[in-house]
Amino acid sequence: MKLLLNQMTVLRNGGAERVSVLVEDGRIVSLSKETPDAAGARVIELDHGYLFPGFVDVHVHLREPGFSYKETIATGTRAAAHGGYTAVCPMPNLKPVPDSLENLQPELDAIAKDAVIHVHPYGAITVGEKGKELADLEDMAPYVVAFSDDGKGVQNPEMMKQAMLRAKALGKIIVAHCEDESLLNGGYIHDGEYARAHGHRGNPSASEWKQVERDLDLVRETGCAYHVCHVSTKETVELIRKAKAEGLDVTCETTPHYLVFNDSMLQEEGCFKMNPPIRSEEDRQALIAGILDGTVDMIATDHAPHSAEEKGRGLAHSLFGIVGLETAFPVLYTELVKPGVLTLEQLIDRMVTNPARRFGIGSALEEGAPADLTVFDLDASYTIQPEDFLSMGKSSPFAGRTVFGKCLLTLSGGEIAWQEEGGKGL
Repeated sequence: MKLLLNQMTVLRNGGAERVSVLVEDGRIVSLSKETPDAAGARVIELDHGYLFPGFVDVHVHLREPGFSYKETIATGTRAAAHGGYTAVCPMPNLKPVPDSLENLQPELDAIAKDAVIHVHPYGAITVGEKGKELADLEDMAPYVVAFSDDGKGVQNPEMMKQAMLRAKALGKIIVAHCEDESLLNGGYIHDGEYARAHGHRGNPSASEWKQVERDLDLVRETGCAYHVCHVSTKETVELIRKAKAEGLDVTCETTPHYLVFNDSMLQEEGCFKMNPPIRSEEDRQALIAGILDGTVDMIATDHAPHSAEEKGRGLAHSLFGIVGLETAFPVLYTELVKPGVLTLEQLIDRMVTNPARRFGIGSALEEGAPADLTVFDLDASYTIQPEDFLSMGKSSPFAGRTVFGKCLLTLSGGEIAWQEEGGKGL
């Protein structure tokens, strides 16, 4: 396919420039201020558009195989394209759990058949994500982006140490869902004022940071490349800050809901239940400070779709997890960039540059690079309505919020994965 994306704004050379982009055979042929000769190309006028490299999300749940009533590779990647993403990394809490090449193959087959963007799966750290026996890391290594037991913290320190040693030998990152189950005490929201005032069981911050602390000791011992999932507490931010200053090979992510909400904003609805939970205002401010000083490297979504029934049981009884692929950029642009908390460049670093560099995926806006890009109208405002999501999951704490930033177009490998005027563009 030959495309000319005409007259967009792009961040370049320390400022904003107007450019046109010619795409052919899946790559960026030219990116210039002048409109190039585009004989035979399909021309898409985007004069209200802002051009970005395609976003990269290193933490999503696409639910296939095993839980396709929640989401599929097809619906999840279309939702991702609708949100401006061209690369996502799905977690391994599937059925079968991808703990061997044989069990990974059904997911690889579904990706090859139905994905409209680039999908880089995780392999499990332990067999069945049960924490008892290491998965077949060697056989999976060529086919997975990293190893994780996301959804379950590896409770046994010796098991985690062996995983780190094996991953280091294979040149892979250990990506950790940090949760000390011995400290949970049945808690499902933050152990703070809201929990006490409304009779909910509280999940203490120590359930996260204590396991981060343990794992950082293991990183010192093994030299493993290590990444912390969905950071939510101020203590975790400080631990990672000190680990980086020490020179450990450590990165971390947080998510839009931890950056926007604190536990005083909770409601008695399933769309406010996720793991880890939304924590205090002090924790939220620490996360923002961590982004500003480089401690928090990237922003992922932890997109975790469930059925309407599973999320319709209220705050206490709904399953953990919300959707986020289609709301992440507009929410972050509206809540952090427009008020001046972050610059647009800083946001793109956290949504594209840093995750792409750390995980070796994604692309760049330069001639010869794969045409993985997205275009947003930053002046377009609208109200988030879950019924408009392409994801099968509709549970979002951002429902009803007015935001700025509408995705006009997403290209993955030079193919249209989403186009606003043409619907899905497929």
